Amino acid sequence: MEHYSVLLNECLYYLNIKEDGIYIDGTLGRAGHSSKILKQIPNGHLYSFDKDINAIHKCEPILSEIGDNYTLVHTDFSQMRKMLEEKNIEAVDGVLLDLGVSSPQFDEAERGFSYRFDARLDMRMDQSQELSAYEVVNTYTYEKLVRLLFQYGEEKFSKQIARKIEKARIEKPITTTFELVDIIKSSLPSKVLNSKGHPAKKVFQAIRIEVNNELATLKQTLDEMVPALKIGGRICVISFHSLEDRIVKDCFQSFTKKEKVNKRMIVMPGQEEEKPYRLVERKPIIATEDELEANKRSHSAKLRVIERVR
Repeated sequence: MEHYSVLLNECLYYLNIKEDGIYIDGTLGRAGHSSKILKQIPNGHLYSFDKDINAIHKCEPILSEIGDNYTLVHTDFSQMRKMLEEKNIEAVDGVLLDLGVSSPQFDEAERGFSYRFDARLDMRMDQSQELSAYEVVNTYTYEKLVRLLFQYGEEKFSKQIARKIEKARIEKPITTTFELVDIIKSSLPSKVLNSKGHPAKKVFQAIRIEVNNELATLKQTLDEMVPALKIGGRICVISFHSLEDRIVKDCFQSFTKKEKVNKRMIVMPGQEEEKPYRLVERKPIIATEDELEANKRSHSAKLRVIERVR
């Protein structure tokens, strides 16, 4: 399947790319965004992060055909600030985060991300880490499973599913995606099973977020990288579900929202508090009709952008 970069044109537009700028793509994937950014910065430098070593290997030849002013970093994007400090880079012109799992990871059955293929429970973006979906499903307590399914999957039937998982693994370990799907289906009422959408979607999302520590990593990265922007620099974040989008929205608002002023106080001209950041658009940017027709994954995508103005 051909890789499709979600909201590609919108990201390139809102990054406001300078040809001599320093940019970071925190989610290299298959270099869809990175390759386009690199073409626009002949006198700049691109740092692209990915904790999936397969992405690093596959993208090296793609980017090398464009230029040599890039660096591929095999680690989680939470290490951005540390990398900048190691290279004595004080500030950057732009950061892009395309969150969640890349399409190639979903389509590689053996990675265990998808409920559409039967494979060993895995879901690790970084294949070298120890924690996988297998450990989560087979070793987490009932209480811990309920909590993560409800918090990360917003699954209404988290208690029933966790209890069925707990019961099934007493007989034998739950080893494959289809075994887990069957357990999930057996936990849900027929009304839910017959409704639109796959019954395992929320559970798989919750386990994947847990395995890859996605939400905590996102918050940490935004908190560290917004202050690392140059004046005029921007951060673009594409999210795919409400939990991610809420973190991005809350973080950006914390940097841009003015403190409430006592209306009884007289504020002289020039004394108003001026935040050093602004929201480039008040509402999230979504895909065009043309993109929605071409790429199903774009339907849930939301792009938010923050800029340093002073």
